[in-house]
Amino acid sequence: MAGAPPSPVLRVRTAVADDIPGIVRCGADLLTEDAAARDPRVDPGWVLREGRAAFAATLEDPACLLLVAVRAGGAQGTGRLPAEGGQAQADAVAGYAIGALSEPVGVLPIRSAVLRALYVAPEHRGAGTGARLTAEFFSWARAKGAVRAEVNAYTANEDGLRFYRRQGFAPRAVRLDLDLSDADSAAPAPPSYP
Repeated sequence: MAGAPPSPVLRVRTAVADDIPGIVRCGADLLTEDAAARDPRVDPGWVLREGRAAFAATLEDPACLLLVAVRAGGAQGTGRLPAEGGQAQADAVAGYAIGALSEPVGVLPIRSAVLRALYVAPEHRGAGTGARLTAEFFSWARAKGAVRAEVNAYTANEDGLRFYRRQGFAPRAVRLDLDLSDADSAAPAPPSYP
């Protein structure tokens, strides 16, 4: 029985404007597969409507990083692979990462770097691409003077949590939330204040 062919090797590089359509596609996959599957209030269509402008702004923001993982052989900066006959195929972007700096505040006087999003297409997982995206994010964060890196993940995303722990992240705090429209019957009455 023949196994699946190995996925092509991906290379990680800083994104350029021509990569945005592929990043939007990956962003829609990330929201559908992860966030919307775990939170019914997430709108996975947002990235299709607003993603181009949001990713373009990220590219222009010196406090942000936008990386892509592209199939080896993809033309630098085009987000496309040459097809037979020299014509371009569909987007070669198979993953991306977004990082952003968080400036010091009074009680936490350090610069942090937040890994806002990380996605690798399913057929490319397990080959080290996510680890390479994360390593590039760490290098960028250090070069920008960050002393801490942060990431958020859904508690139900066990694979994601295992991945982030392998990259060196460890729980420091837990964010709890409550949908207030559902809270009327589920939560105790708040205390009254004078």
